[in-house]
Amino acid sequence: MQKAEIGIIGGSGLYSMPGLTQVREERVTTPFGDPSDVFVLGELEGRKVAFLARHGRGHRLLPSELNFRANIHAMKQLGVERILSVSAVGSLKEEHKPTDFVIPDQFIDRTFHRISTFFGEGIVGHVAFGDPVCATVAEAIAQGCRAEGVIGKSGGTYVCMEGPQFSTRAESNLYRSWGADVIGMTNLQEAKLAREAEICYATMAMVTDYDCWHEGHDDVTVDQIVAVLHQNAANAAKVVKAAVAAMPKERTCACASALQHAILTQRDAIPAATREKLQLLMGKYL
Repeated sequence: MQKAEIGIIGGSGLYSMPGLTQVREERVTTPFGDPSDVFVLGELEGRKVAFLARHGRGHRLLPSELNFRANIHAMKQLGVERILSVSAVGSLKEEHKPTDFVIPDQFIDRTFHRISTFFGEGIVGHVAFGDPVCATVAEAIAQGCRAEGVIGKSGGTYVCMEGPQFSTRAESNLYRSWGADVIGMTNLQEAKLAREAEICYATMAMVTDYDCWHEGHDDVTVDQIVAVLHQNAANAAKVVKAAVAAMPKERTCACASALQHAILTQRDAIPAATREKLQLLMGKYL
């Protein structure tokens, strides 16, 4: 039975989902280990949703410590078809001000220590990732921003860095020279794994600061970010609710068949243990 159709991953500042009804918690175990926390299941705007606090309640997990595979696999186990990710980011452009939301459509990977694929252990596959977010989910977020009167800018490039330290000024200026819009520490692995799991994915990036490139600003501190986070979180909860309401019922995008031509390994060469581990994700193609 499908327990949820829309997944919400709450980032820094959004640790719970106001407005949920028929709330219950469920602990999910996966072949890839434990997710960040228990899932909060319920209904929002008449849709079944599953909420996960990305860093755990109480914000216990570093970006580099997140078990991204378990988080996404658990969403799949619950029946989730679309994921709406909420994340705190730094701005790399003057035009993206603190408290603005950006809905990026591209990513640049600057991480070094993370597993960001379900493939391996005897099975090789390559999914298309030229357009790394689902346009349908991104548009629902944009509609949610408009409905709630929140500045939500569609499009832009998200640099995903390793962290947990913030950028050096040289790095910040390098990313600006690339034309990137925002910088964060979590979303790229989620996007890659969601694509392999054939789940639609898009990000609502909440700007908290101007990183360290901005001449008129002191170097970013956690205190400054937390102050903006509280304001952002209230807006984020309203926008997520409106975005869920705006989400079409049917999926017509290519996300749902992303693995159709991705698997290269000869089927009889795939180890039985790997086949079993990936049954939920790839069973229909094996």
